[in-house]
Amino acid sequence: MLPTRPATNEARISPLAFATPGHRTGRRRLRPLGTAAARLPLIGALADLIDAGKVKFFSVNSINGLSFYDKSAHPFHRSYVQSVFDSYLREEVVPFIWSSCQSQIGISTMGMSFGAYHAANSLFKHPDVIKRCFAMSGVYDLKNFMDGLYDDNFYFNNPVDYLANLSDSWLLGELASCDIRIATGTGQWENSGPSYRLSEILAAKGIRHSLDNWGPEGGHDWPYWKHQMREYISRLF
Repeated sequence: MLPTRPATNEARISPLAFATPGHRTGRRRLRPLGTAAARLPLIGALADLIDAGKVKFFSVNSINGLSFYDKSAHPFHRSYVQSVFDSYLREEVVPFIWSSCQSQIGISTMGMSFGAYHAANSLFKHPDVIKRCFAMSGVYDLKNFMDGLYDDNFYFNNPVDYLANLSDSWLLGELASCDIRIATGTGQWENSGPSYRLSEILAAKGIRHSLDNWGPEGGHDWPYWKHQMREYISRLF
């Protein structure tokens, strides 16, 4: 069962627009998901809310295949590509969403598996414009993808590192106004360790968030995430 959602500053957060960074490789695409796309197996869980105009989804393919998944590339190239992707999200995706919604509303992100990393990292890096995230079954320490190397691009895109050292009062203030959901569980193929570690770091910094343990309903597979997505989004209305 979904834990109770904490109080949030609803004046700063809109449930209308969601960016969903993916965890699969492929060409980048950015588009609103309308009625036809709502029939896709995962997004279809929210077809009625999309059709009713209550929520608008934007699908943002990641470039993991050119960054952390690309074992043929030098680790510093992998972290560089991730830094470029982060800039792309802020400088191109955010304005695109605002233009489509005809308002500079607070954006929400949602992602599963490696997509959960992107959803959470985007909010942590840009809490002034991304005000809510749902990170399901994620990993938030990517050192295993760097072959023992480390640079600034990696540091500033590895949440367990930069959050642990965060002291900027403006960023902390913006994060305090966000609704941060970290979802895990005890279902099939789920590793809850990364979610609990991220939660511990956020708590140590006084950053309000919810660590939602779904128990047996929290597994690492699409049917679990589809159910969680439906529960999370429907509770916003």
